[in-house]
Amino acid sequence: MMDAGRHPNITLLTNSEVVNVSGYIGNYKAVIKKKPRYVNEELCVGCLQCIDGCTYKEAKFPDEFQMGLGKRKPIYLPFAQAAPQVVLIDPDRCIQLKTGKCKKTCAEACDRKAIDFEQKEETMEVAVGAIVVATGYQPFDASRLPYYGYGKYPNVYTALEVERLTSASGPTGGEVILRDGTHPKNVAVIHCVGSRDENTNRWCSRVCCMTSLKLAHLVRDHTGARVYNFYIDMRTPGKAFEEFYDKLLAEGVQFIRGRVAEVTDWAVKPEEEGKLIIRAEDTLAGVVRRIPVDMVILSTGLEPQADSAQVASIFGISRSAEGFFAEAHPKLRPVETNTDGVFLAGCAQAPRDVPDTVAHAGAAASMTIALLNRGEVTISPTVANVEEKLCSACKTCLSVCPYQAITFIADKNVATVNDALCKGCGTCVAACPAAAITGRHFSDEQIVAQIEALLREPTTAEGARP
Repeated sequence: MMDAGRHPNITLLTNSEVVNVSGYIGNYKAVIKKKPRYVNEELCVGCLQCIDGCTYKEAKFPDEFQMGLGKRKPIYLPFAQAAPQVVLIDPDRCIQLKTGKCKKTCAEACDRKAIDFEQKEETMEVAVGAIVVATGYQPFDASRLPYYGYGKYPNVYTALEVERLTSASGPTGGEVILRDGTHPKNVAVIHCVGSRDENTNRWCSRVCCMTSLKLAHLVRDHTGARVYNFYIDMRTPGKAFEEFYDKLLAEGVQFIRGRVAEVTDWAVKPEEEGKLIIRAEDTLAGVVRRIPVDMVILSTGLEPQADSAQVASIFGISRSAEGFFAEAHPKLRPVETNTDGVFLAGCAQAPRDVPDTVAHAGAAASMTIALLNRGEVTISPTVANVEEKLCSACKTCLSVCPYQAITFIADKNVATVNDALCKGCGTCVAACPAAAITGRHFSDEQIVAQIEALLREPTTAEGARP
């Protein structure tokens, strides 16, 4: 990421979002809204003295990057590897931005005068030849499954929360502890939370099995705890993944095949007091097991971003039934969309782990570079054509075109088709009440002639039997 930030041909627009895209392959215009950071990026060097100088002497607001397990101040660095290494100010937390009655000690601490409370939202238009959509994913909200106790029992964590606990840059410095500060002695890892479930998401999120195995290894390594893995099927199809699974078996991690029915704190034995109770069917042993543990880790699945429908509308791309962005062909064109010049990368297209995401993104970048280096674009000759003399200016075709390839010319009072956007689907041809639109090289007369030729009885000269 730092290399990308330093590259002379790459411009990073952080804290920004695309609000509109128009045009076509090789000639897109993107309208980008850049939100105020209240810090001048050109002046800030990432020394973080402003954070130390903030009026709030202690961090007291939930840190989103730490999954709420840590705290931050109103002025903060989003995450340690942020590029560019520039802080930002949260307008909902900052006293100055909320009330205008702050001592502005953060600005006093900045010797480069980078703090700018007067920054405003900016809108810019950028001309681009191609677009790569890499919006990522959002983790499944475990609170949607109340029988797992997430949000009810303090020691029920999601996989991403435990990722932060095991990280040296996390809120506990890599120490895996419970909410009360003690170390767990028994830990349960529940697979497929929000995946392979008729009540939530039917698809496999691909990363959950290996995430669960990794966390089981890390938790055991950090705490020496006894770890139980509850799984449906173990899916480890990557390089050295099966060997890692075997390693955990050798380490003594317990694997129980069966979906967990519920997580409760209802103790029926003295040794269960103060514990979380896992109730699950062991399908291999054919029994229902009841296991008390100190910590529960929910291996949550991957879902499309909540605004994926809005993003699909902006870029003119379609989505699969699951909500991920649809590729043009799952095998032959896995990074292309049906909108020319728009490509997909990573979990925007489907659940992927890091190696697959890197490979997918590399393929999208290669396709983009190849497209731009050609200098010209080949389009299909079978596109719609408007006969201006017949056009009644009813604008019916504008509303039915799925590719937004038709525009209305007010001066001439007729519709026109952009050949670079048209896919020759024929929707406008069928919908035009004035019959002013025809499919080029695919007109009604040509189709009728083909049918007549097909049904005509062959003569002797044409090869008919005597």
